[in-house]
Amino acid sequence: MEKNWAGNVTYRATEIHHPATLADLRSTIAKSRQIRALGTRHSFNELANTGGELVSLARMPKFVEFDTGAPSVKVSADLRYSQFVEDLDKKGFALPNLASLPHISVAGAIATATHGSGSGNGSLSTSVAGLEIVTADGSSVTLNRGDDDFDGAVVNLGALGVVTSVTLDLVPAFEIRQYVHEGLPLAADILGVLDGAYSVSLFTDWSGDTINQVWVKQRTQDPEFIPDGTTPADGPRHPIPGMATENCTQQLGVPGRFFERLPHFRPEFTPSAGEELQTEFMVARNDAVAALQAINEIREHIHPVLQISEIRAIKADQLWLSPYYQRDTVSIHFTWIADGTVVMPVISMVSERLAEFDARPHWAKIFDIAPEVLQSRYERLQDFDDLARRLDPAGKFRNEFVAEILSPR
Repeated sequence: MEKNWAGNVTYRATEIHHPATLADLRSTIAKSRQIRALGTRHSFNELANTGGELVSLARMPKFVEFDTGAPSVKVSADLRYSQFVEDLDKKGFALPNLASLPHISVAGAIATATHGSGSGNGSLSTSVAGLEIVTADGSSVTLNRGDDDFDGAVVNLGALGVVTSVTLDLVPAFEIRQYVHEGLPLAADILGVLDGAYSVSLFTDWSGDTINQVWVKQRTQDPEFIPDGTTPADGPRHPIPGMATENCTQQLGVPGRFFERLPHFRPEFTPSAGEELQTEFMVARNDAVAALQAINEIREHIHPVLQISEIRAIKADQLWLSPYYQRDTVSIHFTWIADGTVVMPVISMVSERLAEFDARPHWAKIFDIAPEVLQSRYERLQDFDDLARRLDPAGKFRNEFVAEILSPR
């Protein structure tokens, strides 16, 4: 049976289609009664699942088309970031940010508002300038930034159709130096540390009042940032103690191209600790210190079932279903052991602790928030539902996961 990357979700689809051309894809979608797109399978929940059919774009033609005047690049939606970022660099361009895993697909990342880090950096979705979608009747719709529905269509949960191409804004290519520092007190100026460099990640196992590691990714032209109270790592580090550091991007201040340093993990290696479950909650920047303290108060429940936790900053945006909609954000991420029976009660406990901060979950990770509560935390959810009904009036792309979030048909 087909499973997701983590192995915790078994796909129930009656058939998985692998069209080789755009015409084949349009025909497949038009004939289907219920269908969802299947990407690189990095969703930890039922977002991509369906009892109908699944469609993979893996056999579709791949393309990377530059517009140096914009500058922008149009790519086939199923491409993994690792498959084209080096091409950008060779042309003298870069993406402003990348996720910790370069193994994920463009369409999947933007559909779920996946992000990197940096208080001045938006999620990967904010680089989208345009996208092409095959909708329920098999026709194609093109939306560009500035169009009425664009801000609703980027973070789309796969509920509008199957995205076939994405146009991304580019910036001039740049280099990054990456350092790891250890032993940051949890009582330190956490927001100041997150603001200290182009991209900063804090890793903790919640075993005490200390952040285990601070990963600092700074542009080579920027002054070196050393968080107060920390000690520079004396060698390469993996976020999870005991894991092979060869899997991680190079550290110790050795300069590298943007795509070689912004991710935590190298594309040619298995990116994490193996089987795992993941949860992530986003809180407003102004609430971050209090939220972290609330989590720290239940650390004796978290630590035994945790592999590692990561804290990052993300800039606000205007995308309707983005967890960063109209608020600068700090994310609190948990990589759990692969045992749902012991992990789910702790996820519920974390969710309860963060409820007063109106925490928004990462759409592709495990969360335990009632639909009506979730609906109250997304001001434009009804607008998105209206957009989905216009593009998909019969609910062809609406699986159980999406139907719970949106209003019932």
